[in-house]
Amino acid sequence: MASDFNSGGGSRPPQPPRGIRPEMPDFSRMRLPVSVGRGILLGALALIVLWAATGIYSVQTGEQGVVRRFGEVVAITQPGLHYHWPAPIETVVTPKVTEVRRIEIGFRTIDVGPPARYQDIPHETKMLTRDENIVDAEIIIQYKIGDAEKFLFNVRNPEQVLRHGAEAALRDVVGRTTIDEVLTTGKARIQVETKDLLQGIVDDYGMGVIIIAVQLQDVHPPEEVSQAFKDVASAKEDKSRLINEAQGYYNELIPRARGESAAILREAEGYAQERVAKAQGDVSRFEAMLAEYQNGNQEVTRTRLYLELMEDILPDMKVLIVTESDGVLKFLPINEYLTGGGSR
Repeated sequence: MASDFNSGGGSRPPQPPRGIRPEMPDFSRMRLPVSVGRGILLGALALIVLWAATGIYSVQTGEQGVVRRFGEVVAITQPGLHYHWPAPIETVVTPKVTEVRRIEIGFRTIDVGPPARYQDIPHETKMLTRDENIVDAEIIIQYKIGDAEKFLFNVRNPEQVLRHGAEAALRDVVGRTTIDEVLTTGKARIQVETKDLLQGIVDDYGMGVIIIAVQLQDVHPPEEVSQAFKDVASAKEDKSRLINEAQGYYNELIPRARGESAAILREAEGYAQERVAKAQGDVSRFEAMLAEYQNGNQEVTRTRLYLELMEDILPDMKVLIVTESDGVLKFLPINEYLTGGGSR
């Protein structure tokens, strides 16, 4: 075998006997059919089309679309049909920016009912007033998203942060208010101040939240002293009632007294005018009488004055007019003529 190898040119390796040489496959003849290759290509294209179609998204009315590319916000889209690069290149979140949301502090709604069922959360409601009294205050915070990007990415768990901020704001306002104001007349002011303070807190955190309203639901003293506060409130109501009754009596009496005073003043003014007019008339009559007297009718004037004076002094006496002529005394019984007792 060695001589055959050497004599064969030296380039061909020794061959095993034909009976034991293995048969090697001919790979040049192993080709896929054309239809199978075309199917694989079409399938790949279909997968690419389906993957690209997942980038189509819709933003509903009242929502905003926040598009992120590899985690970074690249666009804010408004309601309508839009497209973004399919995941994992880009993703989109569509929060409701016009929906009014609510947070309950001091209680939780278990079942809206009817009848509604609630669960009290005491550690959220107890707070100290300015005059060092403990009060339980339950509130509802209403808010909506003002900036979707800030709301989603600036603060982790924004609802929990908003709840803690509302508790802090309410405790701050109640701590500057007396318990009487908290339980009675100060509720509206507490709501307004808490809303303004809470809005300042969320703005400082950059949460992108707009506070719509803060509503006090139930404000009451602790159960241990509830009856004492009820007695105090009842006494205050009695005080207010008595004050209102006294004010009503005052409002009734004063105008009547003022009317009577005005009537008396008018009567006095009328009497004064009457007296002045009468005095002026007396003066005018006296001046006329004086002028007549000075003009030479002294005797007639004196007689007239005497008769008028006697008439005033003796109004019920009979009047006789006595004259003397030629030494004969004559008299005239005037009263008899006046009463019809005499004859003409």
